[in-house]
Amino acid sequence: MSAGFDPLHPRELDLPTPVPLDIDLTTGDAATALDDAKIFAAPSDPADLERWRTQLTAWREGARQRHGEPTRYDDPASAWASRCFTVAQTWLWDELFFDFEAQRFTPERFLADARERFGGLDGVVLWHAYPVIGIDDRNQWDFYDVPGLADVAAELRAAGVAVFLDYNPWDTGTRRAGDDSSQLAATVRRLGADGVFLDTLKKADPELVAALDEARPGIGLEGESKLATERIADHTLSWAQWFADSDTPGVLRARWFERRHMQHHIRRWHRDHAAELRSAWLNGVGVMVWEVVFGAWVGWNDRDAATLRRMLPVQRGFHRWLVDGEWTPLTVLDGAVAGSAFELDGVTLLLLANTSEDDAVYRPVGTGWSALHAGDTAEAITVPAGGIAAAVRVDHGTVVPDELDAVQAALVGETVHRDASFGHRISRRVVAPRWEGPVEPTSFRSVAVPAGEYTLTVRFRMRETGMYDGAPYVDEWKPLPPRLHDQRTLDRTVVVAQPVQIAAAEVSEAEYARFLEAIGEVADGRDPDRPVTNVTFARAREYAAWAGGRLPTEDEWQLAATRTGFIRRSPEVWNWTESEHSDGRTRFVMLKGGSAHRSEGSDWYFDGGVKPPEFSAKLLLPGLGQDASPSIGFRICIEDRP
Repeated sequence: MSAGFDPLHPRELDLPTPVPLDIDLTTGDAATALDDAKIFAAPSDPADLERWRTQLTAWREGARQRHGEPTRYDDPASAWASRCFTVAQTWLWDELFFDFEAQRFTPERFLADARERFGGLDGVVLWHAYPVIGIDDRNQWDFYDVPGLADVAAELRAAGVAVFLDYNPWDTGTRRAGDDSSQLAATVRRLGADGVFLDTLKKADPELVAALDEARPGIGLEGESKLATERIADHTLSWAQWFADSDTPGVLRARWFERRHMQHHIRRWHRDHAAELRSAWLNGVGVMVWEVVFGAWVGWNDRDAATLRRMLPVQRGFHRWLVDGEWTPLTVLDGAVAGSAFELDGVTLLLLANTSEDDAVYRPVGTGWSALHAGDTAEAITVPAGGIAAAVRVDHGTVVPDELDAVQAALVGETVHRDASFGHRISRRVVAPRWEGPVEPTSFRSVAVPAGEYTLTVRFRMRETGMYDGAPYVDEWKPLPPRLHDQRTLDRTVVVAQPVQIAAAEVSEAEYARFLEAIGEVADGRDPDRPVTNVTFARAREYAAWAGGRLPTEDEWQLAATRTGFIRRSPEVWNWTESEHSDGRTRFVMLKGGSAHRSEGSDWYFDGGVKPPEFSAKLLLPGLGQDASPSIGFRICIEDRP
């Protein structure tokens, strides 16, 4: 991290790019410099607006000459991407998307929530591997090998929601099963995906593009952050991640170059999305709704969710105007109110945004106007503080488009919300289900942990998952090392209510085999010295209950590990602990001990190697048996009864 870096302020490369007003922008160094812009900054002087627009047009003409016409957008198979205004980044095991009690996916529940709060989704990224990948040798394709997932993708598509897969180009240290292009293409075919999110990549190699196009003609490739102008031709979508805007909202460079290119604004750690929404609105593009960032809750506030509900019917209904209409950016600049106009066949769509903290009233010039939002009139449109509004003008003699009535009807009941407070979620421990099977109390060598109050120092690696509660980065732009992936400490005051006896060693394969036989299942490994692995968290709890005990908590495990007699079987494996938490959207468990396995080659992998007793790793809990791992075992404990 560079000296003086302030994570609460945009980096230099995030800032909008000024547009020179007095030089030729069709060619030359100044023109090519603009090829690399994120946002073209609005001019500081309104008197310069006309020259500014002329310069933007000159740049676009020159850029088309330098980089060619993006003809991919003429392919009907690619057209869906330009309508994909709102996309949710979705952990497969989000508790809205997956029912842990029933152990089944619930996409219908997830979509219903999105319709109620955001106005519905146009796409979903099925996030699958990170931050779990690396705990063992499973690769990113293995984490998509989930029972019923193809049916989930089909259900989403049947609901009109595009399905994106996530590609992790940094996954080079797990098992190899073929080249990435063929593996990703095969997964696209198997799950019937429409698009691919290129995690950490701005763009895909041409060879990968070709392989994916063959798997799904018209596939949408969406890069993370700024997409190079020359690659807009074969990437129909891109993130506008951490794009800082000018005081008066500017113009997105990729969208200006190709109107059918879809961008999604996103600042993943921000609790206030008003600026992203205004920029997306005035540029006719979309947003990324990401409420659970790798297990950390960063839910949208009521005000921003309501703004999105006011946006989407207009964007969807007037899609033709946004991609084919004559776009005049900043045709309105009236105090804090800025507006973009999109004119097509005698009908003008006017999108308004308010950058101030007070409501503003805009009075359209001329006749033929119709307000789109409830409460507004053709004579006076209230643009709420930090929010948006819209109107449509139909020229005299022009037939009123069907879209006008349809959009107004869709907006009935959508009102402005003022509450921008952040709704915290508290993770609470989940009690183990009651074991209804046989019980065969088991004797074992143990380590005693006396009752009492203890202060424990816990060490962990700061990942995007955070630890117990809260997002690890709040309102930050881009956390960089050493803030990201550095070693942290946490002091915990814990109470052991009554003495416990914790097994000196992990449950062995032979011990676990006796449990399986007792419940009528077949056992494989029977080594008395080797720790049993590939046991789900739920099954480890069941074994502990069968043996007359339970799993130790992460704190009891840590206390026992510092006492004489505590040992690790070989090979060393992470230990499950009785530490399941849920905030209603994410379930996680704390692992202790580390493992002999380590996935090399990327900081994004799960923690590997044997760890000291004080180290904890937060594992997001998957369902359907995906938590079973050759790198995870467990030991049990029994409470001393008076």
